Order: sequence, then C-alpha cells, then structure tokens
Amino acid sequence: MNILDALPHIKSSSNPEDLVCYGFDACGIEGVPAAVMWPETTEHVAQIMKYAQENGISVVPRGAGTGMSGGAVPLKGSVVLSMEKMNRILELEKGNLTVLVEPGIINGRLQREVEDHGLFYPPDPASMNFCTIGGNVAENAGGPRALKYGVTKDYVMEIEAVLPGGDIINVGVKTYKGVVGYDLVRLLVGSEGTLAVATKIRLKLLPLPEDVLALLCLFTDLEASGKAVSQIISSRIIPRTLEFMDREAIKAVEKFQPLGLPDDVEALLLIEVDGHTETIKKEAGKVADICMKLGADVRMAEDDAARNRLWECRRKVSPALYHISPRKMGEDIVVPRNRIPQMLTSLRRLSEDTGIKIVNFGHAGDGNIHVNLMIDRSNEEEYRKADAIVREIFKLTLGLGGTISGEHGVGITKAPYIGMEIKKRELDLMKGIKNLFDPKGILNPGKIFP
Repeated sequence: MNILDALPHIKSSSNPEDLVCYGFDACGIEGVPAAVMWPETTEHVAQIMKYAQENGISVVPRGAGTGMSGGAVPLKGSVVLSMEKMNRILELEKGNLTVLVEPGIINGRLQREVEDHGLFYPPDPASMNFCTIGGNVAENAGGPRALKYGVTKDYVMEIEAVLPGGDIINVGVKTYKGVVGYDLVRLLVGSEGTLAVATKIRLKLLPLPEDVLALLCLFTDLEASGKAVSQIISSRIIPRTLEFMDREAIKAVEKFQPLGLPDDVEALLLIEVDGHTETIKKEAGKVADICMKLGADVRMAEDDAARNRLWECRRKVSPALYHISPRKMGEDIVVPRNRIPQMLTSLRRLSEDTGIKIVNFGHAGDGNIHVNLMIDRSNEEEYRKADAIVREIFKLTLGLGGTISGEHGVGITKAPYIGMEIKKRELDLMKGIKNLFDPKGILNPGKIFP
C-alpha cells in the first residue's frame, strides 16, 4: 500500500501536473516527486512522518518554493509535504508582543496583519509577498531590514515540530528569556527542513516605527559606494536598510523597465532610516552629507509614494536579471562591511578577466552581496567556466573573513562547496546531529551535505 492509500483522509495527489508544479524551486533545478501531500493539522504531519519512516519513504517539506539553493527540490521517489494549507494566525498577543502562526502563512500577509495593530515583524526577504514563514524559518531568511533588525532566528521564540518518526516536540519558550537546556530553536532555524517539520511558530514582534525616510544615492565611482557604507555605519547611524546595486544591475533594470536613472552611474545605495520623525531627519541629513562628500547625487523621498518609487528600482533587479538570463547562476556571499570595497573591486576584475558578466546587488549594510553570473546553465562549457569562477569568488570571500551563504542556505547548489568553509570535524558533528534527529535519513535527503 502506498502512502496516499494509507492516509486517504489527507489531501494528496500523484497527478503528473501536480508533480511538475511541486518539483522545483527558484534555483532552477528540477526533480520529480512520487506524490504531493497537503496536511492541514499537526496530527496530519505526524501521521505522514510516522508512515514515511516505517516504510522508508523520503519526505521533502515545502513552503512556497521561493528558495534559491534547491532546498525544496525533491529527489526521485520523494513525497513533497506542502505546508501551504496550514496558514493561520493562531494567536496575537499585543501585550506580550508575540504572534503564534502556522508555517504556511505568507510573510507579507503576516506583516500587514500585525501592522494593522501597530506592530512590526521586521524580516523582509525579497519574496516576502510569496514566501512562507515556515520556509523563512527553514532557511533563516533575512532581507533588507536585517542590517538594523536582524534575521529570522532573532524573532523565533518557540517551535512545535514533528520529528521524522512522527513524534511531536515543543522547543523554546513563550517568554523573552529562557536558558534551560540546549537552544533547540536555534538549531532548527536554518536547518533547511532536514531535522524536523515545523507546525507552529511563535514570533517576537516590535512596535511599528513612527516614521521612515528614504534616500537614493547615485555614485559615479564603484569604490566610493563601498566606502560610503563603512562611513555610514562608523558614524554611529544604523539605517533600517542599506541596499546596493552595481552598474550592471542598474543597466538590467533600465532595460527591463526604464526608471530614468542616469547612464554614468557605477553604483547606487538605497538607504532608509526609521524611528521618531525628528531623529531620523537628522540621521538622514548625516547620511546624505557622507554620500555627497564621496561624490554621490542624493535624492530624498518626501512621502510614502516617493519612497515606494525609489524601491521600484531595487525590487526590479531579480526579475530583470531572470529576463536577461533565465538560467543564470546566483550566489549569496557576505563579507565584513569594511571589506565591501575590496570585494566589489575583485568581482569587477574577475568579470573583466574571464569575460563572464557578473552583476552584483544586495544588502550592503550587513556585507551581503548577491553575485550573479550571467550564463546559461544548460551550456556545459559556460557552466564549467562559471563553476571555476564561483570557487574563486568563494575563495576571495573566505579570505576576507566572510561566508559563502548569507541567507539562501546550502541546499543542493552550495553542497559541493561547503567543505571550503566548514572543516571535517565540524561537518562530522553536524552529520551526527542529522543522524540523531533522522536516523533513517528520510527527511529532505541530499541537502546541505555533499
């Protein structure tokens, strides 16, 4: 008896069209699952996992499939566990500044719901209007506001999860403090669905900031934009966002949807400050002064409509790049902030030396650069050349004290490179943890470890 017949009360499908729709994520790699199942309760998840372990069936948890590293791509014969129907806000405690949600709730919807109550959930990945909180937890998602407010792990307080054998666990605490035992919440956050399946998640909230001001700073010198990032942070101002785009990213956006940016711009910074109105006016003035002294043309948004127009440029980068090269290779490196100018210069030189166009954008305020090699993955010669470039990029990144993945995880795409950063002893410890949680290796196999 297969799992669909064994659990007929749980919605499921093995229709070819469903298998195709749930066989890929945003990294472009495709797989073919044996079936898709849509649990609606924690008990459904427990029943699926219990049957799967007893019968040696691999299970791949899935949010919305917006991940960039192949974490939700199923191996052949796997069952995809889509959490999209578990999408409710279960409890909003305004007095405690917490919210309890199911994993399938969309990030953007959660943000809008809590903002109606004067509250704020900061993590804002680029896919926030599509991605789920469960997926964000699995990948420890960040976003532009991570510079000031941190990433997903900084807001997860408590998790209810199902282990591979079907046992239900509760880790973490409802309070803001708690140091009893190991921090299993932090272990599950960022584990890419390889240890357990989250079914309820309690998140910390903040009061909604009073006001937000945005500046667009256009630079004709690439290195000057990197220096501006370091000088802004060292001036004791922590912006809400400090986003970066290089010349090629700007050109791609202008080609995709013209926004009227000048032709001679080598880089731009999109900077937001938030808080009390009078305070952020002073901070915005200091930021503008720093950038202008480095030769930037600075434009300030006067209201929310103007701020949204400034963000149009940044939001269009990913679709613009996919429009140019649907099978490009995208990486997600992080370097210390003061090494950003050096990294950007190295990337420009690497592109010129190899003849491969490299487009860079990202969260400059926390050193997180999205590096895009504009190749066709299906072209074997281009792919081999790009793979060598990626290794060089990772080597440069690690040499500057950085990391090869800031917010996209490891999944499938970075697994071959993980040994460049994590040494054998530490990898063995991680594999031991995986084996403890999942002794039969049924939960999201083939991910993280090469």
